[in-house]
Amino acid sequence: MSIQKVLSSCTTILVGKKASYDGSTIVARTEDSGNGTFEAKKFIVVKPDQQPRHYVSKISKIVIDLPDQPLRYTSVPNAINTDGVWGEAGINAENVAMSATETITSNERVLGADPLVQSGIGEEDMLTIVLPYIHSAREGVLRLGSLLKKYGTYEKNGIAFSDTDEVWFIETIGGHHWLAQRVPDDSYVTVPNQLGIQEVDFSDNDNFLYSDDLEEFIKNNHLDLSFDGKINSRLTFGSHADNDHHYNTPRAWFIQKFLTPSVSQDPMSDTIPFAQKPFRKITIEDIKYLLSGHYQDTVYDPYGTTGTEAEKKAFRPIGINRTGELSILQLRSDRPEGYRALQWIAFGSMPFNTLIPFYTNIEDTPAYLRDTTNRVTSENFYWINRLIAALADSHYHEVIASIEQYQERTLSQDHAAIIATDKDAAGLAGKELTDFLTRSNQEITDRIKEETEELLNEVLFTVSNLMHNKFARGDN
Repeated sequence: MSIQKVLSSCTTILVGKKASYDGSTIVARTEDSGNGTFEAKKFIVVKPDQQPRHYVSKISKIVIDLPDQPLRYTSVPNAINTDGVWGEAGINAENVAMSATETITSNERVLGADPLVQSGIGEEDMLTIVLPYIHSAREGVLRLGSLLKKYGTYEKNGIAFSDTDEVWFIETIGGHHWLAQRVPDDSYVTVPNQLGIQEVDFSDNDNFLYSDDLEEFIKNNHLDLSFDGKINSRLTFGSHADNDHHYNTPRAWFIQKFLTPSVSQDPMSDTIPFAQKPFRKITIEDIKYLLSGHYQDTVYDPYGTTGTEAEKKAFRPIGINRTGELSILQLRSDRPEGYRALQWIAFGSMPFNTLIPFYTNIEDTPAYLRDTTNRVTSENFYWINRLIAALADSHYHEVIASIEQYQERTLSQDHAAIIATDKDAAGLAGKELTDFLTRSNQEITDRIKEETEELLNEVLFTVSNLMHNKFARGDN
């Protein structure tokens, strides 16, 4: 029986340091579940003594001996590890970030030449076996590349790495091959479940890394589809299915329409750029807005009032009810190493939640984030957000004003808290700094949790009244 992940729908945005509002590198990705499914998520710190030395995958059963002296790192794993860790996104003690993975597509010629490896590694494993052992984004690409060469993979994925200077995106090609590109400093990248990298310069090792035999692999298997001999990775390795035009590419179109409005594009085009320059510098709020996207101000908005029913159903939105979590990994080069890394977390459906900033040089996370269960309970922050979304989705217009006020209020408070914490952290070091940041995270999150509980009460009250009035009128 082949190992295949349930249809996934993550969306990735990567931002180079000269394209962000404060000189940060930014890696962001929603983690979405397959149709009709979801996995509860938690946010934890994995300390060196908690990191396995003998790793066993739950899905493929592969056994990997891991190096000694792992680094501490953050992770957003499944609440219950029946199907494995699925750590997804984190930042390690050396301020290197990793996001794994964006499910991508490939074509039959590639998979015939380099079949997927059923006993290989996959999304379940990647963060755990890579992030604790790397000291730069480039090193992350090379470590993952070596693991792909040795063990192979049973699925098609894109993985992002960043440090304060560089952002890299690596795409798996077949069972063992891979290609990675450095995100241009002045640009952003969009990846909506499609293989994204375009033209490749094999002589430019500052901006491209790849499997040792990738050029030979392309030539021997007649994979190059260009007329001029310039390898376009998306054309060479990617898919070109009708489903891409409705499920994938419109999400890249929506993001680029917002960030680069001067460029007119077809939402179903096969040539939407991998990397694009924004018309202004990109903020954390931009990332949140875009990854909450449902084609606002277009006829394709399922919550909109202008499009036909067919238009509203034409494209798959970014912000859907199957989103489990969003991690925005921000590495701030203008801050000291001890508190330059922030992992912004949001749980549940993106149009209805808010972000919480977490310093990652910490010992622990709040219990209501760390101890998420698979049972619905208002004691877990994950489930509070799920409940809000479940109520709000079918009553969007009646509750969205309150939710947007909550989002603006909490994000403003987030930025104020970061400014204050940065100021108070100056001069601290070692355990004193780590303890301070752990306490600060707790205080910031306690405030957001209280605000979110109040929002749940408000949304529940509004929806209950709407339903009561509907039944009182005898409406169907």
